[in-house]
Amino acid sequence: MTEPFDQMGEDGFAALVAAFYRRVKNDTLVGGLYPPDDWEGSEARLRDFLIFRFGGSTRYIEERGHPRLRARHFPFAIGLAERDRWLEMMSAAMDETAIPEDCRHILDAFFSQTADFMRNVEETPETGQG
Repeated sequence: MTEPFDQMGEDGFAALVAAFYRRVKNDTLVGGLYPPDDWEGSEARLRDFLIFRFGGSTRYIEERGHPRLRARHFPFAIGLAERDRWLEMMSAAMDETAIPEDCRHILDAFFSQTADFMRNVEETPETGQG
């Protein structure tokens, strides 16, 4: 199976992440989870992480080390609503940038699994919160 990076390249991942961050910056639920004075840094980190994760440059690892995704996101309250909104915005970004269907399938699965893994707020069906 071909890695998404082989089809999308750095430019494709850069376009995807830029489309995603245009949405995040204006989102009242998820936007507040990002440092307001470091939008460019946040965008670069996600872009470089995805490029690394899907078969491209190791720049992310060289600059940041192990991703430690859960630990790096732990300071932010991430529940079902945040997870779902993040996925919704990433899906819209993939639509906007016309991600190839075989890549889309791989990215959708990765984003769904990872976004769920980032959840750190226990919620119950009755209350929506733990």
